[in-house]
Amino acid sequence: MTEHRHRGPTRRALMAAALPAGLITLAEARAQDSESQRGGTLTTLLTPEPPGLVPGVNNLAPTLLVAGKIFQGLLKFSPELEPLAELAASWQLSDDRLTYTFHLQSGVTWHDGTPFTADDVIFSVMQFHRTLSPRAGVLFAAIREATAPDPLTVRFTLDAPFNPFLLMFDATAAAMVPKHLYDGTDYRANPANQRPVGTGPFQFVAWQRGNFIRLRRYDAYWKPGQPGLDEIIYRIVPDSQRRALALESGQVQLAAAHDIEPFDVPRLRTMPDLMVNNGGWEYLAPLSWIELNHRVKPLDDVRVRLAISHAIDRSVIVNRLWFGAGKAATSPIASGTRFFDPSVKLPAYDPRLAATLLNGAGLLAGADGVRFSLRHLVAPYGEVWTRLSAYLRASLARVGIDLRLETTDAAAWAARIAAWDYDTSVSFAYQYGDPTLGVERSYVSDNIRNVAFANTGGYVNRRVDALFARARLATDPNQRQAAFSAVQKVLAADVPQIWLMEMAFPAIHARRLHDAVRLGTGVHACFDDVSLG
Repeated sequence: MTEHRHRGPTRRALMAAALPAGLITLAEARAQDSESQRGGTLTTLLTPEPPGLVPGVNNLAPTLLVAGKIFQGLLKFSPELEPLAELAASWQLSDDRLTYTFHLQSGVTWHDGTPFTADDVIFSVMQFHRTLSPRAGVLFAAIREATAPDPLTVRFTLDAPFNPFLLMFDATAAAMVPKHLYDGTDYRANPANQRPVGTGPFQFVAWQRGNFIRLRRYDAYWKPGQPGLDEIIYRIVPDSQRRALALESGQVQLAAAHDIEPFDVPRLRTMPDLMVNNGGWEYLAPLSWIELNHRVKPLDDVRVRLAISHAIDRSVIVNRLWFGAGKAATSPIASGTRFFDPSVKLPAYDPRLAATLLNGAGLLAGADGVRFSLRHLVAPYGEVWTRLSAYLRASLARVGIDLRLETTDAAAWAARIAAWDYDTSVSFAYQYGDPTLGVERSYVSDNIRNVAFANTGGYVNRRVDALFARARLATDPNQRQAAFSAVQKVLAADVPQIWLMEMAFPAIHARRLHDAVRLGTGVHACFDDVSLG
């Protein structure tokens, strides 16, 4: 199998590689321009600051953005979700659809110079991700045998055919990690987590907490002539106005995901030197929801969950908070993900019905109008997420629910969600091109784990378990559609979470930055063919 490779024109950097806190001035940029080499430095933003940079050890969105430049998967995916070669040069599927054989690229080394081999692949899949990942523990358990006929060949034999198997091998879902550094260790406490070692085009150099993360091109990178950049600097700028100004003034050349608040996007669209690209989310398809802890009463009562859903006007969230970027959720499966069923409907906005349901549950309002209180953990992704929690508090107050907001940083938020230390929160999760990969994990009872983005809510419904299992094991697309349609209807009626919005995160970048969004993973890609012109 071949892949298209493109390297656009390059120019010297406008930014210094490692500066103290703050953004550099235009005069400083000009003075340092003559010192840069090859393709120059891409300076971008990162919001919020991630807890770590090793996927699997941490799976928060900002972690995956940076880690995608350091680590790679066996495959990558086009916007149409076609598998493309990455660390696997080619692959075959046996006639009985049980055995996948991957032929690895030759000459690949880890950033410490150790050769990348089939042993690393088997360790990454069968041990590292099966231990850590909220998805892989279930999905890779379907692998009956993993063997390495030679150092550049890996063979996975499954218990039964599994249609979305290849979709698991993008770096955002199952990045390859170095066996020689992780085998036999506590993966979460391994010192390598502080200085990550991957096979990607950029190697970790420095992380000044609260200021920047610096990556440098790996000169022994396995793709000839790449990467097209010398360095990538991720600036950590807490203030949203400063982030927008840095982009407008050219001090940074790229902003993505949570870097720019939605209310700033319309203005930035008018800037002649900037481009706004809405693509690159086809594989991930993020869907947001109110996360409910079913262990906390009265959230274990379906009438209460329905009431909360009826109290929320999703059109306000989309249009007034996100300024039309994205769309209201209509199902637990995003409309761009396979097997979405358009006939499924979520509870409509109806505060009166919400009050009636709460009365029927015996939750009567007191003299102060409050029926009950909940601790709400605010999502730590920027100002718009704080505004969302404020809107939810106001909406639920109208039906007698007192939402008490608690704020924290990204690391503490993930730790509290994993520890089930919350009543409600707002979260979003990636769907990875197939509901078996990105949706099932949040609702099946055998994935109730102390791991963020697993079934942390503690929801249990045996019919849901059975339907997800049927969809996972079926090989006929029609049978999978029938099972997924049924499970969407059950979930919509049972409301284990309150689905809010299909997210859309535009990448906003300087026009002289080329190929920042080419794949179905957009800015999460490894950027080996990105260049500054």
